[in-house]
Amino acid sequence: MIPKQGSTSFHALGTTVITAVTDAGASAEADQIVRTCVEELDAAASRFRPDSELARLLAADGRPTVVSEVLFEAIDDALEAARFTGGLLDPTVGTAMELIGYDRDFTEVAPTGPPVRATVAAVPGWRAIRLDRSARTITVPPGIHLDLGATAKAGCADRAAALAASATGCGVLVSLGGDVAVAGRAPTGGWPVRVADRHDAGVDDPSVTIGIAGGGLASSGTTARRWSRGGQKLHHLIDPFTGMPAITCWRTVSVAAPTCLQANTASTTCIILGRSAPAWLDRLGLHGRLVDEDGRVSGVGAWPADRLEPTVQSGQLVST
Repeated sequence: MIPKQGSTSFHALGTTVITAVTDAGASAEADQIVRTCVEELDAAASRFRPDSELARLLAADGRPTVVSEVLFEAIDDALEAARFTGGLLDPTVGTAMELIGYDRDFTEVAPTGPPVRATVAAVPGWRAIRLDRSARTITVPPGIHLDLGATAKAGCADRAAALAASATGCGVLVSLGGDVAVAGRAPTGGWPVRVADRHDAGVDDPSVTIGIAGGGLASSGTTARRWSRGGQKLHHLIDPFTGMPAITCWRTVSVAAPTCLQANTASTTCIILGRSAPAWLDRLGLHGRLVDEDGRVSGVGAWPADRLEPTVQSGQLVST
């Protein structure tokens, strides 16, 4: 739920991209900036495009490869998320994703199919990736496939919102499939953002609307990107220690943080952590809304379970 005035949308990266501004006259300029950021990310980091820069990097057979700033930032973000989460969020899950059937844009993934032939095994591990900042090179050992989906869209949302706000001088909100970043001066009361199990949830689906005035907000879950093979239900959030979809008690986790990248890192990690997620969020001083498989809601920080309409101020929730 984002105000229609001064907002635009388009489809990219397998999802819906929304740009909203506080000055309707700046809408076209902000939209173009966001489109450019998204197009650059897709060309650099898509694992579904054979002509992407990521595909060329993975075909380099372990040789250090000079890459664009866009791809370097995307992989650097992914490795920082892995480091921050102790490896729970690991970009070397690409092969594991392919083995369970997520080997193309999700709109093209068959909802059902025969059993998968995947072996339970840890993924190669993020520490195998080498970055040289001075030369802007990346080294990926042969046989490792990267999936940057857990962090790349969120980092792009942060950068696009900041660029658009700087260029237009007004408040900007960018949502990449529900990964939300805001920059500049927000409207009074914050940007109204609907939080649900899916970013494209229907009007009658369970949800809560919050106001976000700064920082970022992200939701991760197992309901939107889900399919089955041999009758086994699968989803896209991989446990790096098994190489299989995480076994979790949560269907959706939403987190507010100082940046969208931090929010997405935390929300995705919570799915993998399972029941220990609330305590982990609390130790980090973050604010979250966790919905279990039966629809029961737990709140962390300033997002308590019995009051789910806060306002976000620079990643902090303020009850309204």
